[in-house]
Amino acid sequence: MAKHQQPPIHRPVLRKEVVLLINPQPGRIYVDGTVGLGGHTEALFEAQPEITVIGIDLDAEAVEIAGKRLSRFGGRVHLIHGNFRDIADHLNRLGSKSIAGLLLDLGLSSLQVDFASRGFSFRLDGPLDMRMDPSQDLTASDLVNAASEGALTDILRRFGEERFAGRIARGIVTARAENPLRTTQALAEIVRQAIPKRYHPKHIDPATRTFQALRIAVNRELENLKAGLEAGFEVVEPGGVIAVVSFHSLEDRTVKEFFRAKALSCICPPDLPVCVCDKHVEAEILTRKPIRASCAEVVENPRARSAKLRAARKVI
Repeated sequence: MAKHQQPPIHRPVLRKEVVLLINPQPGRIYVDGTVGLGGHTEALFEAQPEITVIGIDLDAEAVEIAGKRLSRFGGRVHLIHGNFRDIADHLNRLGSKSIAGLLLDLGLSSLQVDFASRGFSFRLDGPLDMRMDPSQDLTASDLVNAASEGALTDILRRFGEERFAGRIARGIVTARAENPLRTTQALAEIVRQAIPKRYHPKHIDPATRTFQALRIAVNRELENLKAGLEAGFEVVEPGGVIAVVSFHSLEDRTVKEFFRAKALSCICPPDLPVCVCDKHVEAEILTRKPIRASCAEVVENPRARSAKLRAARKVI
């Protein structure tokens, strides 16, 4: 894949709030499981220079750009091209067993969304790709041109919460019978035509939910998130914080339910007279409601509008 000439502008969302929750302490190790272009990791170092951060990302080009941005921190930063769900393996290779905190920012990076060649955006015409890790085989084009109408309907309904999933899936199948769908604009136009005009959202493109659903399916995002939260919780030390920034309801619900389950002291059926589950409180929820970006931040960085930050502290 061709390299971009100029590194994209990157503004990490909820930067101050993330640092306050993680509360980096000197001499401790932290993991930024979605390091992207390095903005949050940079903020952690600026708050406390005497830490070590392991940054992980599926996007090899992002890792390269982050490496240049974070080079001033020398050997205190270790960058890995990989999946945060494999955090234990990554730590083992670096000779570590546990960490003091974990950050996950689940949003797309500027590198992905602002360049047509990555195929994430319905605003820019490019190849129908959507891979966060361009070395993986499956692309969005493969999916829309090979999946059955039923499978496409299910993907759009489950991962996009799309009311018109069936109509859109039929439109895709009809169009690909004439010519395979290869570009983002071709797909976006099919979606816009499939949704009746009177149901077009006022403030977002009608193709938004479809693109979200396909991106989640191509990158197995919710599967990776669930596995990554479990794996991350295992390696965070007692007293350590897990902070997650999500950008749509499916991610936020997954994080909320995970933290809630860890914070429960009992999972017995309510009709049992005494507790027999032997469940212990494993985490303290630090954000009863998700933290949202301020009006000032949204004005400066419109992508922060949909961001939600949740955090929990591991107890045992």
